[in-house]
Amino acid sequence: MPLRPLFTICLILSALSPLQGSSAAAQVAKSPQSLADQVNEMIGTAAEGQTYPSTGVPFAMTEWTPQTRAGEDKCVSPYYIVDKQIQGFRGSHFLSGSCAQDYGSFTLMPLKDAAKLGAAQWGAGFPRQSELARPYKYSVDLDSGIHAEITGTQRAGIMRFRYPAGQTVGFLGLEGNLRLGHGTVQIDVKRQEITGENPVHRIYAGDGQPAGFSGWVVVRFDRPFEVGGTWAGANRADGKTEQVADAMPLGAFVSFALPKDGLVRVRIGTSFVSLEEARKNLEEEIPGWDFDGVAAKAHAAWDKALGGVEVAGNSPDKVTFYTAMYHAMLLPRTFSDVSGTYPKFADGKAIERAEGFIYYCDFSAWDTFRGVHPLFTILEPKRDLDMVKSLIAKGEQGGNLPIFPAWNSYTTEMTGDHTTAIITDAYVKGIRGFDTAAAYRLMRKNALEKPEFELYKNGRGRRALDSYMKYGYIPLEDKVPYAFHANEQVSRTLDYAYDDFEVSVMAKALGHSDDAALFAKRSEDWRNVIDPAVGFARGRHSDGSWVTPFDPAAKASYITESTPFVFTFFVLHDVPGLIGFLGGPKPFEAKLDALFAKALYDHGNEPSHHIAYLYNEAGVPSKTQSHVHEIMTTLYHNAPNGLAGNDDAGQMSAWYVLSAMGFYPVTPGTPRYEIGTPHFDEMVLHPENGKPLHIMAKGAEAGAFYVRSVTWNGVRLDRSYLLHQEIVGGGNLVFEMSKEPIAAK
Repeated sequence: MPLRPLFTICLILSALSPLQGSSAAAQVAKSPQSLADQVNEMIGTAAEGQTYPSTGVPFAMTEWTPQTRAGEDKCVSPYYIVDKQIQGFRGSHFLSGSCAQDYGSFTLMPLKDAAKLGAAQWGAGFPRQSELARPYKYSVDLDSGIHAEITGTQRAGIMRFRYPAGQTVGFLGLEGNLRLGHGTVQIDVKRQEITGENPVHRIYAGDGQPAGFSGWVVVRFDRPFEVGGTWAGANRADGKTEQVADAMPLGAFVSFALPKDGLVRVRIGTSFVSLEEARKNLEEEIPGWDFDGVAAKAHAAWDKALGGVEVAGNSPDKVTFYTAMYHAMLLPRTFSDVSGTYPKFADGKAIERAEGFIYYCDFSAWDTFRGVHPLFTILEPKRDLDMVKSLIAKGEQGGNLPIFPAWNSYTTEMTGDHTTAIITDAYVKGIRGFDTAAAYRLMRKNALEKPEFELYKNGRGRRALDSYMKYGYIPLEDKVPYAFHANEQVSRTLDYAYDDFEVSVMAKALGHSDDAALFAKRSEDWRNVIDPAVGFARGRHSDGSWVTPFDPAAKASYITESTPFVFTFFVLHDVPGLIGFLGGPKPFEAKLDALFAKALYDHGNEPSHHIAYLYNEAGVPSKTQSHVHEIMTTLYHNAPNGLAGNDDAGQMSAWYVLSAMGFYPVTPGTPRYEIGTPHFDEMVLHPENGKPLHIMAKGAEAGAFYVRSVTWNGVRLDRSYLLHQEIVGGGNLVFEMSKEPIAAK
């Protein structure tokens, strides 16, 4: 992309150092409240956010949460703030902020008696004001008189329950949230354990088929228990120690004599490999009964992760910011055990071992390639490297690079092939240590080869690849069967053109010049689905004719979760080319203006996320700044309904984190970040593999959101973007802010 000078000449503010006076680092250091305590876990638990109060550590295998809705139903989060009862405390694998399903999960509930069994029957009310929800600990007073606390590690959890004064016997139930298949629970008196297996089943491809592995759990208590019994559905079996069931919740319960203080501690180990690995995970991560010690370590882990960005001052928006960081650091999840074992991808029955890295899963790649993974390249590059290694391992084990890998399986969810962007983005930003030859081989295979039918049907390969390669676009006659999202031909074409750009970047970097030329040419295929006569993305037939009737503002079957108007702007890799194709900077600016004026911008869905930043390339950065500021201040709130849509594995949140820092990666797979408008007066970034970057934007918090000039280490930047090396290179990034826009050149 060409350099485009957009800022007027200004005084260089190199003498103004954020290390002096009221520096961000100094102010944060003086704060009596830790960063983890500034997170409001209730943001997103109402409306469409689909988040829940996850407790433990960043990127955990199992997330511990209060449960208000039973089961593992699609698009149902474990917790909603509008609900009036808590049904227990779940070890969850729900994709935070998504419309997916939980899997392999179990729920524990402390009980005064065993009169009612199962989450749907034993739910307890609670005073809302008694809830304390922090990333490292959750506690609540149940109407049963039991005070409950939970916390966790990467693969295990510990809970502490205080039963009412005077009660001499307590009960605890474990329910496996069985959706399909042959699940089990067992009370092992000799080991003094309750154990369980919850088999995992696929959705989005091979719907309902076994994924080949299970969620395993082992539960131990700090005092001896007596057998209570088991249940399956409405069938109760007092005194029974083992229960096997199909397609219904099942569980087991025990009783124990209570100590004088009424306290009972419970430790829980989890694994996706076996019961034995769940025991190993528990013994390694929580060997004793020190609840407060585990919570303190979880607290420290979150403070360290959130400390990647320090925000100075006392702006109330710091809560929104740190909550967004928290939400962006939940997924992808750790999938390998402490021993390195994990179920083979797309198989599950065979066991693999991650040597020298953590194996991750649940990549909501259509969403997270945009902002989540670029954020990791700055703050968590070592972890992002392991995630890249995990994607390559999936490709080698299953034969194709997965497109939207979840529950350790291929899916046909969403469009595009954006794991290529995650890998390429890491590479161009200097993340090394993965097998680039294997990565490129898999990327190239996805772009050129369609698997045999049964493999394709079950989620391998790009959908409608034959049509895309034949026509240079996917015609409307190809209805794209064997996809969770059928049709959506224009969106797929635009996605594939961008993905081919990513393949061309890797090909060029690795010396495959012929491939680089081939995929660079294919990256121009976006031109085949934007009708030059109307200036919008538009459905096209195999004979080249355009679909009629046509309304760019109306939803269409050939567009993914959006409108032709919005998807016209999905040419991330060639914005100057798109501007020229649509008539030049002024018509392009007018088209962007119309999108916002007609209220067609939809921040609640990812195709809109980059659009406000496109004004930069049109030569009017003040409009980028104005719209980004408006989105940050009107569509993100410190409230349960504080997200404009599904958080989608942290992408909605990552947009806010990056935008609040003053930049956003419109084109992952390049080292470029478009400059927007910082949201705070002072911030300090601590890149994991870089040097601290002090961001100064005096007046931002007082409403000065227009940027008059930018200097990096005393050098004026006469361009509308930053480079990755400038961000991780450290020093001083100074924005001169104004309440009035500057005139465009």
